[in-house]
Order: sequence, then structure tokens, then C-alpha cells
Amino acid sequence: MRTSIATVSLSGTLTEKLAAAARAGFDGVEIFENDLIGSPLSPEEIGERAADLGLTIDLFQPMRDIEAVPADEFARNLRRAEHKFRLMRRLGAGTVLVCSSVSPYAVDDDALAAEQLRRLADLAQESGVRVAYEALAWGRHVSTYEHAWRIVEAADHPALGVCLDSFHILARGSDVTGIESIPGDKIFFLQLADAPQMALDVLQWSRHHRCFPGQGDLDVAGLVRAAVRAGYDGPLSLEVFNDVFRQADAGRTAVDARRSLTLLHESAGLTAPPAPVVPTGFAFVEIATADTARIAPLLTALGFSRTARHSGKPVDLWEQGEARILLNTDTGSHRPEPSLTAVGLESPDPAGASARAESLLAPVLPRRRAPGDAPLDAVAAPDGTEFFFCVTGRPAPSEGEATDSSGDTGSPVRTGWTGDFAPAPHTPAPIGITRVDHVALTQPWHHFDEATLFHRGVLGLRPHASVDLADPYGLLRSRAASNEDGTVRIALGVGASPTEDPARGGRPQHVALVTDDLVTTVRRALAAGARMLPVPHNYYDDLAAHHEFAPGELETYRDLGILYDRDEKGEFRHCYTVTTGRVFFELVERSGGYDGYGARNAPVRLAAQHALAE
Repeated sequence: MRTSIATVSLSGTLTEKLAAAARAGFDGVEIFENDLIGSPLSPEEIGERAADLGLTIDLFQPMRDIEAVPADEFARNLRRAEHKFRLMRRLGAGTVLVCSSVSPYAVDDDALAAEQLRRLADLAQESGVRVAYEALAWGRHVSTYEHAWRIVEAADHPALGVCLDSFHILARGSDVTGIESIPGDKIFFLQLADAPQMALDVLQWSRHHRCFPGQGDLDVAGLVRAAVRAGYDGPLSLEVFNDVFRQADAGRTAVDARRSLTLLHESAGLTAPPAPVVPTGFAFVEIATADTARIAPLLTALGFSRTARHSGKPVDLWEQGEARILLNTDTGSHRPEPSLTAVGLESPDPAGASARAESLLAPVLPRRRAPGDAPLDAVAAPDGTEFFFCVTGRPAPSEGEATDSSGDTGSPVRTGWTGDFAPAPHTPAPIGITRVDHVALTQPWHHFDEATLFHRGVLGLRPHASVDLADPYGLLRSRAASNEDGTVRIALGVGASPTEDPARGGRPQHVALVTDDLVTTVRRALAAGARMLPVPHNYYDDLAAHHEFAPGELETYRDLGILYDRDEKGEFRHCYTVTTGRVFFELVERSGGYDGYGARNAPVRLAAQHALAE
């Protein structure tokens, strides 16, 4: 089905919005009246600009407070409508949106509403225009799509149909199956928006908190399926009022919007892009730094060994168990401090994962590759993190290990991406770390919803509920995404506020590492010189009030800076290193079926990090 987007969903001038929609691959646009009024271009010039960009103008909107009003008021409305219909002919728009009235002059009289809408449709038909009547969720007398359809049906005019808006319908909890009883040719337009569930006045909810399909909690796909079953074959159009989108880059927002529609087509069973390829584990985490002197001692203290070096790039591989960290010193001057820049994901089908990403407009990044290097595609996430799709190989033999003439040691050798690394002499000194549990990626404040959609749609991860975390200087949002068995977990958090400069630091990112015995691992790390984040003693006094511990257990946690959480499934113990550059590490021990991230301890960690930075 064709795709469209309302200009109110994007920031910038009308011409900037048109260009952004075209670049993102939309077929058409809805032109919001305010955008037209504020444009220095004539309606003819706007129509020509859209046509040059390959865009149709699918809807002009809105006309308000038209129906069920006194005769003198309706006469003024017809005069206004006649002017707008002439304007639409100049613009090249064939359908106008008429919202159910919120006017104090409107009366609760369906027969009068039908009669006046019929007369409006007569005037529209003379101008070659169709009228799409939409029930606003806060309409004075008409607030449901069922009610709007009864009025349209009673008016019985070929130039009058309904506009279905997913937000107005789903925000009221209406049953979408009733849409299937509306003849498809009387559904003139379909406007789509998602939203998080919020206990707000519906008008404020609509005006400030809509988002693109797949970023909220509403069943937009179910509504689309119902409209298609009814016979609707017009555009799927996004109409999203969102304070963040109105400030963000129009081009980037348009790409995010187009991605959401591709996923919506898939969810509704309308198209079949390349299937999602769910990653099965972490191949590696990459940290870029101009100088390894700060981060290498910490890795050593955490039990990692430098096991190999890339054959053609200044990249070292550090390993412990199945946890692999790449240190990349080819950073340039723009990234002098250690920063988490890339994540390698184990994939059962790297080519399929890359094709999926490309179909969803995720930028596939160019990669400098020597002739002998393993093919390895990467895509950029909204925060700039690079995600590589990898088939993980086995560890290479250590330097000096005996091999036969074929290079066979009698044990598996490196394959895939690990085959690009030559083994380096090392003396393993593990402290009990077995693998990567999760990575926590800080998102720019205005890309949080985009990041959620990317990780769900492109990477095939399942998003969890969003949680709010108390920081000493504000309230932070966090949302995790994972595969089904928890072998890949990515925690997304908001970063710098709109008033902060992300280039000057923002919030650090971190890597969580699994151990089966956290107490022993922390003691070994401390003995090796690791600096752990100090936790206030007040935390442990509070912990004692909530849980009972074995004798000496709580004291051990306090001495080592270990935090504790418990749910109905299991227990979670974790602690943190101090931040190095833009990175810190978390050591975690999960027991039972605990599936969370210790969210109740996040305020303590954030406060301790702020205190240490002062």
C-alpha cells in the first residue's frame, strides 16, 4: 500500500518537510494548513515542488467545526469551505479532512450534522474534492468512529466518507472489528499514530505524546488489518503530534517514520520484507581509545588477556571465557577517551540480518577491508553505535602452541571474524567472568523512541517495559530489549538533556559481564588493582530492612560494593567499576530465573557516580 506522512509530523519549513519525506521514500504527504499558511510559496508552487519530488498531496487538513451548527454559522462555514476548495484545486489536493466539531455552537443532532455534511459534500464535489469526516476523541458530540460512520451513512453522498485515525480510535479503547462493516470505498483516508499508555487527558495525550507505529503500546496493526479487510486500499498515512519530533532533524525523523511503516506493513501482513534474524549472542564489544594506557590495566584487573591482534588494523582482542572485547586505537582525535563504539552480534544468518537492516533503512556502513579479511557488515544504530553481524569462530591457538603442517593444533581454530586476528603471547589470569550479560547504550534524548524501534525491528529483539530511573539531576528513561533466552540483552537509556552538549561527555555507557560467583570475582578484581564504585552505607541499612541475609552476607556486600535485588523468580547481585573515559563495567551474577537489571539500584549507582565525579 502507498505510504504518506502529515507535514505536522516533521520539523522545519514546508519545503524542508517535503524534501525529507521524499528522501525517506514516502509516496505522498498530508499538508497541514498551518504549514501552507506559513509558506512563502504559492499553492501552485507547492504542488509543483511536491510533484518534482515524486510526492502526491493525499490530504489537506484540517477543516474544523463545520457540522451541526446554527444556520448562520453554517453559512459562514460554507463560505470558508468554498475558499478552501479553490485553494485545494490550486494545490492539487483531492481530499480534505473535516474533524468532528468541538464548537460550543454545535448541537447534538445527528440529522442536522448529516444534512450539513451533505451540503458540504455537494460543494466539494463541484470542486472535484472529497470530504473525509473524522471523529475526534474529544469531539463535542461525535467522538467515536462508529458515530461518525452513522452520520456519513445517513448523509449518503458519494463525495463524503470517513477518515479513520488510529489514535482517536485506540485511545478510547474502541473495538476495531466494527471497521470491517464500513464499505471500503467509504473509508476515504487512514491516519496512523501510536502512543505510550498514559493516564492523561486525551487531548494532551494526543497533542504531545503520539509516536510512530511500533514505538508505543497501541495495536495499530490490528486496526490496519481491519481497514484492509473492509476493502480500504488508500494510503497508510502517519499523523504524529510529538514535541520531540517537532524539534528533531526532519530527514532523520522521516526515515524513522518510513521504517515504522515498513514494520507496520509487515505486522499487518501486507508485505514481507526480509525476515528478522534474531541474534544468538554477543560476539564482541568494541571500545575505541586513542591510548590504551587507561583502559588496558582495567581489563587486566578484570581478568582479560590480550590474546590476539588484527592482522591489518590497530585492534587488539582481549578475552576471558566467552567474553571478547576489542580495543581499537584507530580513532582519530575526535575520540581520545575510551568509548563504547561497536557491538558484534552472533547471528545464524549474517547476510539475512544485513538484508533486513537495509530494507528498514538502517545505514550499512562502509568498511575498510583487506583482501584476506572476513566479510563483515555493520549497520549504524540511532546513537551511532555500529552493530556487526558475525558468525563466531573458535579461539585461535596461542603463539608458540604446537601445530602440524596444516596448522591444526588438534583443537578448533579461529574462523569467521576471529580469523582476521593473529594470536599474541599471553598468560591467562581469569577471575571468573564467563560472558557478556548486556550492554547499556546511552541514547540522545530525542532519539529514544527511534532507538526502541530500531532494536525491535532491525535487530529482532523484544522490547521490555520502559522504566523511569531517579538521577540526582533529573528523571531518566530506560528500556531494555533482548532475545527470548536472554543471551543478548541491550539496555537503552536516555542521554544528555536538550540543554547538554553530548560532545562534552553526556552519560557513559557500560558493559555488563557475567560471573557465577560475584564475591570471589570482585575480590580477585580488587586484588588485581581494579577500582570499584563505592556504595553508600545507607544503601545497606535500607537493604537490611527489605531482605534477610545469612550471617555476614550483607557485610560482605558492603565491603565489596555489591548491590542486591530479588524478584519472585530469583536473585541478582551486581557491582560497578569506576568510569574510565566514557565507559564502565558491571559485574553481575544471576540466580534462579531473575530477568531484570537491578533497576531499583540504579538511583544509588547514579548518585555514587555523580559523587565520584565531583
